[in-house]
Amino acid sequence: MADLKTIEDAFDFVQEVGICTIFSGKARDVQSLWDAVDLPDSDGQTKWGQRVEAVWAWKTELPTFYPDDIFYGKIKGGHAVLMSMEYFRETHYPKHARPVSSCRELAQQVYEIVRLSPGTTAEVRREAMDRFGCSKSRFETALKELQISLNVVRLNEPDLKNDTWVPFEEVYGELELEAPAQ
Repeated sequence: MADLKTIEDAFDFVQEVGICTIFSGKARDVQSLWDAVDLPDSDGQTKWGQRVEAVWAWKTELPTFYPDDIFYGKIKGGHAVLMSMEYFRETHYPKHARPVSSCRELAQQVYEIVRLSPGTTAEVRREAMDRFGCSKSRFETALKELQISLNVVRLNEPDLKNDTWVPFEEVYGELELEAPAQ
Protein backbone atom coordinates (compact mmCIF):
# COMPACT_ATOMS: atom_id res chain seq x y z
CA MET A 1 0.00 0.00 0.00
CA ALA A 2 1.28 3.45 -0.84
CA ASP A 3 -0.10 6.78 -2.00
CA LEU A 4 -1.13 7.79 1.52
CA LYS A 5 -3.12 11.00 1.73
CA THR A 6 -4.93 10.88 5.09
CA ILE A 7 -4.21 9.91 8.66
CA GLU A 8 -6.52 6.93 8.16
CA ASP A 9 -4.36 5.81 5.22
CA ALA A 10 -1.28 6.21 7.42
CA PHE A 11 -2.93 4.15 10.18
CA ASP A 12 -3.70 1.35 7.71
CA PHE A 13 -0.12 1.53 6.37
CA VAL A 14 1.40 1.08 9.84
CA GLN A 15 -0.95 -1.83 10.56
CA GLU A 16 -0.03 -3.45 7.24
CA VAL A 17 3.76 -3.10 7.42
CA GLY A 18 4.09 -3.55 11.19
CA ILE A 19 6.93 -1.04 11.51
CA CYS A 20 7.99 2.01 9.50
CA THR A 21 10.39 4.86 9.94
CA ILE A 22 8.93 8.34 9.99
CA PHE A 23 11.23 10.11 7.54
CA SER A 24 14.35 8.03 7.04
CA GLY A 25 14.43 5.30 4.44
CA LYS A 26 17.86 4.22 5.68
CA ALA A 27 16.85 1.62 8.27
CA ARG A 28 17.54 -1.83 6.87
CA ASP A 29 14.40 -3.76 5.87
CA VAL A 30 12.05 -1.08 7.26
CA GLN A 31 9.71 0.87 5.02
CA SER A 32 9.36 4.63 5.37
CA LEU A 33 6.12 6.52 6.00
CA TRP A 34 7.66 9.47 4.14
CA ASP A 35 8.15 7.40 1.00
CA ALA A 36 4.56 6.14 1.10
CA VAL A 37 2.90 9.57 1.36
CA ASP A 38 1.50 11.01 -1.86
CA LEU A 39 1.06 14.68 -1.05
CA PRO A 40 2.77 17.66 -2.70
CA ASP A 41 6.05 18.97 -1.35
CA SER A 42 4.54 22.45 -1.68
CA ASP A 43 1.18 24.17 -1.21
CA GLY A 44 0.99 23.60 2.51
CA GLN A 45 0.02 25.88 5.34
CA THR A 46 3.73 26.48 5.99
CA LYS A 47 6.80 26.78 3.81
CA TRP A 48 7.45 23.06 4.35
CA GLY A 49 4.61 21.81 2.15
CA GLN A 50 1.76 19.36 2.59
CA ARG A 51 3.89 16.23 2.68
CA VAL A 52 6.16 17.36 5.51
CA GLU A 53 3.22 18.83 7.41
CA ALA A 54 1.26 15.58 7.17
CA VAL A 55 4.10 13.25 8.16
CA TRP A 56 5.19 15.55 11.00
CA ALA A 57 1.64 15.67 12.38
CA TRP A 58 0.94 11.96 11.92
CA LYS A 59 4.04 10.88 13.86
CA THR A 60 2.44 12.43 16.94
CA GLU A 61 -1.24 12.03 16.13
CA LEU A 62 -1.22 8.31 15.30
CA PRO A 63 0.01 7.10 18.72
CA THR A 64 -2.07 9.79 20.45
CA PHE A 65 -5.37 9.01 18.69
CA TYR A 66 -4.75 5.24 18.54
CA PRO A 67 -2.75 4.40 21.70
CA ASP A 68 -3.94 0.78 21.71
CA ASP A 69 -2.92 0.29 18.08
CA ILE A 70 0.21 2.38 17.37
CA PHE A 71 3.54 2.67 19.21
CA TYR A 72 6.06 5.48 18.61
CA GLY A 73 9.69 4.94 19.46
CA LYS A 74 13.26 4.71 18.24
CA ILE A 75 15.18 1.79 16.84
CA LYS A 76 18.89 1.06 16.54
CA GLY A 77 20.52 3.80 14.52
CA GLY A 78 18.28 6.36 16.20
CA HIS A 79 15.52 6.16 13.59
CA ALA A 80 12.09 7.33 14.77
CA VAL A 81 9.46 4.69 14.01
CA LEU A 82 5.79 3.90 14.24
CA MET A 83 4.74 0.31 14.72
CA SER A 84 1.55 -1.64 15.17
CA MET A 85 1.03 -2.78 18.74
CA GLU A 86 0.87 -6.34 17.47
CA TYR A 87 4.35 -6.00 15.95
CA PHE A 88 5.54 -4.18 19.05
CA ARG A 89 4.29 -6.89 21.44
CA GLU A 90 5.27 -9.94 19.39
CA THR A 91 8.51 -8.88 17.73
CA HIS A 92 10.03 -5.60 18.83
CA TYR A 93 9.69 -5.67 22.62
CA PRO A 94 11.03 -9.21 23.14
CA LYS A 95 14.07 -8.48 20.97
CA HIS A 96 14.96 -4.96 22.09
CA ALA A 97 13.85 -4.29 25.68
CA ARG A 98 16.84 -4.07 28.01
CA PRO A 99 17.04 -3.21 31.68
CA VAL A 100 18.22 0.33 32.38
CA SER A 101 21.13 -1.17 34.32
CA SER A 102 22.58 -2.41 31.01
CA CYS A 103 22.65 1.14 29.60
CA ARG A 104 25.63 3.49 29.80
CA GLU A 105 26.09 5.55 32.96
CA LEU A 106 24.72 8.82 31.56
CA ALA A 107 21.65 7.04 30.21
CA GLN A 108 21.04 5.57 33.67
CA GLN A 109 21.39 9.04 35.21
CA VAL A 110 18.99 10.57 32.67
CA TYR A 111 16.55 7.74 33.37
CA GLU A 112 16.59 8.65 37.07
CA ILE A 113 15.72 12.25 36.19
CA VAL A 114 12.78 11.07 34.07
CA ARG A 115 11.70 8.52 36.67
CA LEU A 116 11.59 11.10 39.44
CA SER A 117 10.28 14.02 37.40
CA PRO A 118 9.01 13.35 33.86
CA GLY A 119 9.54 16.34 31.63
CA THR A 120 10.05 17.75 28.18
CA THR A 121 13.26 17.14 26.30
CA ALA A 122 14.45 20.66 27.15
CA GLU A 123 13.64 20.28 30.85
CA VAL A 124 15.34 16.90 31.19
CA ARG A 125 18.33 18.03 29.10
CA ARG A 126 18.79 21.18 31.23
CA GLU A 127 18.75 19.16 34.45
CA ALA A 128 21.14 16.52 33.06
CA MET A 129 23.56 19.16 31.80
CA ASP A 130 23.46 21.00 35.14
CA ARG A 131 23.79 17.89 37.31
CA PHE A 132 26.19 15.80 35.25
CA GLY A 133 28.06 18.36 33.15
CA CYS A 134 27.25 16.54 29.92
CA SER A 135 27.05 18.17 26.50
CA LYS A 136 23.83 18.47 24.54
CA SER A 137 25.14 15.80 22.15
CA ARG A 138 25.91 13.34 24.96
CA PHE A 139 22.47 13.96 26.44
CA GLU A 140 20.77 13.30 23.09
CA THR A 141 22.72 10.05 22.76
CA ALA A 142 21.67 8.97 26.27
CA LEU A 143 18.00 9.81 25.61
CA LYS A 144 18.14 7.89 22.34
CA GLU A 145 19.66 4.88 24.14
CA LEU A 146 16.82 4.96 26.68
CA GLN A 147 14.24 5.00 23.88
CA ILE A 148 15.90 2.20 21.92
CA SER A 149 16.20 0.03 25.05
CA LEU A 150 12.51 0.74 25.88
CA ASN A 151 13.17 2.41 29.22
CA VAL A 152 11.56 5.77 28.40
CA VAL A 153 8.77 6.70 26.00
CA ARG A 154 7.12 9.84 24.76
CA LEU A 155 3.89 10.63 26.57
CA ASN A 156 1.08 10.56 24.00
CA GLU A 157 -1.30 13.21 25.28
CA PRO A 158 -3.29 15.35 22.81
CA ASP A 159 -2.58 18.69 24.51
CA LEU A 160 1.21 18.34 24.74
CA LYS A 161 3.15 20.65 22.42
CA ASN A 162 6.61 19.23 23.19
CA ASP A 163 7.92 15.70 23.59
CA THR A 164 7.48 14.76 27.24
CA TRP A 165 9.39 11.73 28.54
CA VAL A 166 8.18 9.21 31.08
CA PRO A 167 9.36 5.76 32.17
CA PHE A 168 8.18 3.05 29.76
CA GLU A 169 6.18 1.22 32.40
CA GLU A 170 4.17 4.36 33.20
CA VAL A 171 2.54 4.17 29.76
CA TYR A 172 2.86 0.49 28.86
CA GLY A 173 3.13 -1.24 32.23
CA GLU A 174 -0.25 -2.94 31.81
CA LEU A 175 0.55 -4.48 28.44
CA GLU A 176 1.04 -8.20 28.43
CA LEU A 177 4.58 -8.35 27.13
CA GLU A 178 6.89 -11.31 26.92
CA ALA A 179 10.05 -10.92 28.92
CA PRO A 180 12.93 -9.88 26.70
CA ALA A 181 15.58 -12.42 25.82
CA GLN A 182 18.61 -12.01 28.07
